[in-house]
Amino acid sequence: MASNCVIDISHHNGSRLRFDKAREDGVLGIIQKATQGESYVDATFKRNMTAALEADLLFGAYHFGTGANGVSQAQHFLDTVQPDKNTVVVLDFEDNPTGSSMTLEEARSFVTHIHSELGRWPGFYSGHTIKRALGTAIDPVLKNCWFWLAQYGPTAVVPPCWNEWTLWQYTDGGVGPTPHSVNGIGNCDREFYSGTTAQLKSWWGK
Repeated sequence: MASNCVIDISHHNGSRLRFDKAREDGVLGIIQKATQGESYVDATFKRNMTAALEADLLFGAYHFGTGANGVSQAQHFLDTVQPDKNTVVVLDFEDNPTGSSMTLEEARSFVTHIHSELGRWPGFYSGHTIKRALGTAIDPVLKNCWFWLAQYGPTAVVPPCWNEWTLWQYTDGGVGPTPHSVNGIGNCDREFYSGTTAQLKSWWGK
């Protein structure tokens, strides 16, 4: 049984978000963009992290990978987020519309550094980008990450590198199945978790 109770946000969602309203609307977890590349920090990260935690929501952070040193990107992400054991951490691996895109080798370096620092593998978010990059191959490093699928359609198609999706971003708030919006947030990226809400709370950050 999948649970529709996670959203992900960034500065694109604006600055007047009501996380208490989102919780009342059934949202249990928020994953916020924290960093990009080797130096960028999302301007809404710290404010939204504080507000989400004050609303008693599960919190996570993601890094948008670019074509730069994977280890330095991972360290920039860790320095910014300072994750504890209850913080979900994720690498966002997709085409970069404003510059060079992260390579597979840079992605491997990123997730390996996160693992060495935290003792756990991060989530790996991608859709057509990783399907194009890997095809039917199974990557010996990236397969260790839990998989967050980006696919806006009625059926989830997981690349062979993973057995299943843990999170499935089924809409960007405009394209994909409904519902698209969340009270207090508006239209946004929404995710299914591949389990019950109780299982989500137990899994989060582990």
